[in-house]
Amino acid sequence: MHWADHAARVLAKRDGPQTVASGITPSGSFHIGHLREILSAEMIHRSCLDMGIESRYIFIVDSMDPLRRVYSFLDGSYEKYIGHPLAFIPAPGADGKPDSSLGSYADHFLDPFLRSLEAIGVVPEVVLNHEVYASGALESRIHSVIEKRDEIRDIIETISGRDLDEYWFPYNPLGSDGSIDGVRVTGYDRPYVLWKDRHGAEGKSDIRKADGKMPWRVDWAARWGLHGITCEPAGKDHGSSGGSYDTGIPISRLLGHEPPGKMVYEWIQIKGMGPMSSSSGNTIGPLETLEIVPPEIVRYMIARTKMSKHIDFNTGNMLFETADEYERLVKSPPVVRDDGPRRKQVAAATARGALRLSQLSRGAPIEAGQVPFRHLSLLAQIRSEDELVWESLRKSGHLSGSPSEALKLRLSKMRAWINGDHFPEESRIEISKVADREMVDSLDGDQIAFIRHLGDRLKECEWNDSDIGTLIVDSMNLCNIEARSGYLAIYSILIGRSNGPKASTLMAECDRYELSELFSLA
Repeated sequence: MHWADHAARVLAKRDGPQTVASGITPSGSFHIGHLREILSAEMIHRSCLDMGIESRYIFIVDSMDPLRRVYSFLDGSYEKYIGHPLAFIPAPGADGKPDSSLGSYADHFLDPFLRSLEAIGVVPEVVLNHEVYASGALESRIHSVIEKRDEIRDIIETISGRDLDEYWFPYNPLGSDGSIDGVRVTGYDRPYVLWKDRHGAEGKSDIRKADGKMPWRVDWAARWGLHGITCEPAGKDHGSSGGSYDTGIPISRLLGHEPPGKMVYEWIQIKGMGPMSSSSGNTIGPLETLEIVPPEIVRYMIARTKMSKHIDFNTGNMLFETADEYERLVKSPPVVRDDGPRRKQVAAATARGALRLSQLSRGAPIEAGQVPFRHLSLLAQIRSEDELVWESLRKSGHLSGSPSEALKLRLSKMRAWINGDHFPEESRIEISKVADREMVDSLDGDQIAFIRHLGDRLKECEWNDSDIGTLIVDSMNLCNIEARSGYLAIYSILIGRSNGPKASTLMAECDRYELSELFSLA
């Protein structure tokens, strides 16, 4: 059973409709690592619907969270906004300086991320936390946490193992300058929290308005009850022992709501570089990724991996391997056999679940792509014009008639990937016009004899992948040369490297007589 289906089955044991949630703080540019939480939640929501369970999926934006520091992409003038809610400070311009004409800081980073979610088939119910505070919907819960502040303090200190400040209060009011920093609560008279800030100013905040916010550990538990959340995956930072999940569970029960079951996911990390971090610059953006990779492949990357396992991500060979795996499964979905070994039953059901959840639309038919990912990358490199690509695809039988708009888009993405910084150097292909002398000199006499023999026979061979492949094997046998040695010779002459894509496929894309001449002159 797929992990999302298992989660849905567990949720079915709770009475009533389910609310699956994920959340994010729009403090900077988002990276593909953020997609793990969002897609995990969305896939569980889809599985609920597939099982006939009433479910909704909400995406909570922590727009009331304060600016923590002046990040590297911000001008120093943002110093005056530290501690201010992200929804209430201006967006940064191209120079990193505050520019109120561009809207809010929160919206500036949120809007492109929502576009990337739509491109990947995720259209959640978006909840802006500053609007929730402003609406007064949290007033009764804020009052409850203030009334139960001693119990909540005890929960946090006992479970987290940390001591809270003597002035800690489960509500952080905004001071006279709009910041929560340096504001001390001096009293409470419902609905007002009385305070004195670092400038010596005194005032009061209305808990029915966005005049302040609850600290994260309290806010998270309170929102579970407000929205009726029954499932919310969280990263291992929140899910670690003594983390905010562990404190949120008893706080939620104290406030009268049964919390969601603890569900923790591992991070996506850039292979060899550790977890992604917006503040450190160790990121690859979701929009950037979707400019080069079909969205189904990105979804499959998440769907195929258990939440408890981290994902090593890179925009090089890892994408090729993931695309290959996805395309193999689409062409030949595994069959779940009741009479087969249990292990194989589970593997087949998991793979079929991953395929189902990889589609952009729930219930969409799973269709094989017209052109394999690797093959398209090859053509995009050796054919400079799109029409030449379509011509090659027609000859190879991958395309009949005109290309679809989806295929055109896929080729444009492939070209963007090849021409960008993320394409793996080891996958770059350039057909040699003249054999590289150094590579030729590295070959022995048997390899040279094989190459010249192959060059002669290519003149009369049927020009397609299959027949060329058969000819290569026959020539190796006739020349009494091992396959490894023979293919090394082909790649050395053809692309000046020791390895490459499938030799027969590559050769079929070349001009017959130019290739024959190249091999014969070697």
